[in-house]
Amino acid sequence: MTAVLFGITLVASAGVGVVNMITVEPIAQAELAAKNEALNKVLPAFDNQEIVELEIDDMPIVTYVASKDDEVVGYAVETMSKQGFGGEIKLMVGFTPEGKVINVNVLKQTETPGLGTKMTEEGNPLIRSIKGQIPEQKKLVAGKLAVRKDGGDVDALTAATISSRAYVDAINRAWMAYRNVALGETVSDTASGASRTNEPQAQEGGRNE
Repeated sequence: MTAVLFGITLVASAGVGVVNMITVEPIAQAELAAKNEALNKVLPAFDNQEIVELEIDDMPIVTYVASKDDEVVGYAVETMSKQGFGGEIKLMVGFTPEGKVINVNVLKQTETPGLGTKMTEEGNPLIRSIKGQIPEQKKLVAGKLAVRKDGGDVDALTAATISSRAYVDAINRAWMAYRNVALGETVSDTASGASRTNEPQAQEGGRNE
């Protein structure tokens, strides 16, 4: 019986390993394609990019310095927050060289359907409050963007304040990265890394918010 169980376990493990080998590359390619699509959504046309890796609040933040004909045309920041209602939220945020937010693309979220997931919808209150604006000209709280409920002027998603705060938290981290890379500012909680060149859960609305 021991030998049979060992054999079954061995075959099952081998099967899992084979499936993993088959799926790893397609998953990686899909993630790369999604990232490239996000870059195109938050940046003007570019023909080259430099990648600068940072660490902010113990989280990896990647800045893409996009250029065309050797002139910088924008900065895209792959940012994140761990404060989402459903876990991590990852965004791609584009900035002009002058610091205006070009666009925001949601890369990953596991928020409550119909509530926090609305952050992915075009023209939602969060993106309307940020797109086309310069963060430092907004109503800041302790030097950072904040939702109205926290004293700022970013409109939150209806019945999804937790998700909205996480979204804004990720935007703030992107803004810190932009200032560090584009302006050379020494931003607190930011450690510069290597750079290289490269062509079932309770409903959020049910919480007391």
